[in-house]
Amino acid sequence: MLSMSNEPTVDSRTVPQTYLFRQRPGGGCGGRGVRARGRHERGGGGGAGGAGRAACLAANNASAPPPGLYCEGVWDRWLCWPHTRANTTALQRCPTFVPGFSADRFAHKLCTEDGSWWRRPDNNRLWSNYTTCVNEDDDVSEIIAVYEAGYSVSLLALLLSLAILLYFKNLRCARITVHMNLFASFALNNVLWLMWYALVVRAPATLAASPAWCRALAAALQYGMLATYTWMLCEGLYLHTVLVHAFVAERRLLRALLLLGWALPAPCVALLAGRRAAAGEALCWADDGAPRLEVAVPAVAAVLLNVGFLCNIVRVLCTKLRGGAAAARAPPSATALHALRATCLLAPLLGLTYLLTPVRPPRGARYWLLYEYVSALSSSLQGLCVAVLYCFCNGEVLAQLRRRWRALTFRPRANSTTNTTVSVSLLLILESLQKF
Repeated sequence: MLSMSNEPTVDSRTVPQTYLFRQRPGGGCGGRGVRARGRHERGGGGGAGGAGRAACLAANNASAPPPGLYCEGVWDRWLCWPHTRANTTALQRCPTFVPGFSADRFAHKLCTEDGSWWRRPDNNRLWSNYTTCVNEDDDVSEIIAVYEAGYSVSLLALLLSLAILLYFKNLRCARITVHMNLFASFALNNVLWLMWYALVVRAPATLAASPAWCRALAAALQYGMLATYTWMLCEGLYLHTVLVHAFVAERRLLRALLLLGWALPAPCVALLAGRRAAAGEALCWADDGAPRLEVAVPAVAAVLLNVGFLCNIVRVLCTKLRGGAAAARAPPSATALHALRATCLLAPLLGLTYLLTPVRPPRGARYWLLYEYVSALSSSLQGLCVAVLYCFCNGEVLAQLRRRWRALTFRPRANSTTNTTVSVSLLLILESLQKF
């Protein structure tokens, strides 16, 4: 008879630093993502599932138990442990589906003298020792710190951008509203990632227990990431509509974009969450980052559609420039062209994830560490790039800031020479940014 253990008990040396990287859209959460997707190797595998348990049951039922006193085979949700003679330690290769675990190392499980598996004295739970699977001298902690720092910087820039656009009410228009929703989607994504690192990555007991709130946070992460892609699609769609079509009902267009940007990710994520819940996946739904079609397909489609929109916009603008005066009666505004430049820069940045994924070197390879640092910086600083391109280098925003600065510093009073010099210097900086 196969006995059923609790999830593998872990301590601070085991899993938290391995579940680190930011996930690709459609991959699991762990960081460009946690990679612990169930693979049923040697009768066991990660994930919660029924398939691993059934394979373990079949393997142990097919094997003859050792003579004398022994511990019955057990499935601990990561590996399948065979029948083991009393007062013996069972050894198995560490599971390769957990990032940071080395296949050259061994996990072990102790069968005590009385023929029962060893339990931790602090909580009386069955325990499989995976602490030996981790190389404590790796660079995982440093990469986590890069992600956390990048997301924090991006979040501050995004919140500052939102505050600026909310403060200057005369900036309100459909285009700025689209920008603000894009900022909000990236801010939401960054907040969720910082929560994931604080509450899950650095809390191994939570990862092993896989409570409902942790799985809900994983689903929210998928929603937040997909929302950044749908809102970048909304940016491209808005530009394409106003630059290519002569007459546009902007209010109706804005309502459609709000629905597309915030509502489209919901059914995709709900479908994925339902499938994972039905499969009984554990480990806070963290996996190997392999694409999940429910969210990967919409994300890739958003990137490709954006590229198509941008190519068509460039074609139309070139046609207008060659068309002479007749085509130049309604030239695109400078702010619209700036938004076009920003979108042209950001669309490849968001698609960079899918360009880098196929060339990911295996862990321990020569360029693995360089790849992870580049991935960490390019992923976590996307929000900062969005804030800089759409707000801090936006001519309308800079003009408002310049006027506000003049109102504060050049009102009738006896200003000192130092204050005047500083004010002029800041104005020159704002003007140079506006020319970007």
